[in-house]
Amino acid sequence: MESTEKFTTSKEVIAFLAETFPKCFSTEGEALPLKIGIFQDLAQRLDDDERVSKTLLRSTLRHYTNSWRYLYSIKEGAHRVDLDGVEGDAIEKEHSDHAQKQLEESKAKAAEKRKAKMAQQPKRSEKRQFNRPKGEKPANSAQPESKRGTKPKNNRPTTTPPAKLTDGDMKQGTRVTVKLGKEPMPAVITEIAKDGIHVQLDTGMVVKVKADALRLARSKRS
Repeated sequence: MESTEKFTTSKEVIAFLAETFPKCFSTEGEALPLKIGIFQDLAQRLDDDERVSKTLLRSTLRHYTNSWRYLYSIKEGAHRVDLDGVEGDAIEKEHSDHAQKQLEESKAKAAEKRKAKMAQQPKRSEKRQFNRPKGEKPANSAQPESKRGTKPKNNRPTTTPPAKLTDGDMKQGTRVTVKLGKEPMPAVITEIAKDGIHVQLDTGMVVKVKADALRLARSKRS
């Protein structure tokens, strides 16, 4: 049982016409020139077929006859065919010239589209630059290498390391620095005990540390 679902695209209609009228329409290979007035013949033959609307049939014929494959077939002296493949009138020079002009214009438009598409793509040199391996520097960014075995000079002034506390410094009120983290913190001794030395940080917090963790503040060594 044939499907009654309506066709929705020209591609579907062309395939249907090629199957129904194989001596007139085709989907590949060399096309045949169609009889002038072929639309009226199709409308009559397909009048009872609900799958093809006349609007879609007309647009499909326009699409078919504007294709390069069909325009190639319009040559002077070639005979047009009807739905059953019966040859009719010969193609006149005027019609042949018009078809060739239409073919050239269509090819020119296609070439312009390809050219515009190529222009939008990045150039090869730009692609190579974008795809440079990670960590690789451009050729013009090279810097002179330093001499082997030499180290960059350090112009920072040398500083004397903090001095350890003497027995005379172990008393309340001595300004010291205590290393509790990465950096030494200023503090003052508040109590000397057997189990450690109590110091008060500038923040107000009191901590108990060993003598080895203390250094004399610079102001006391001037």
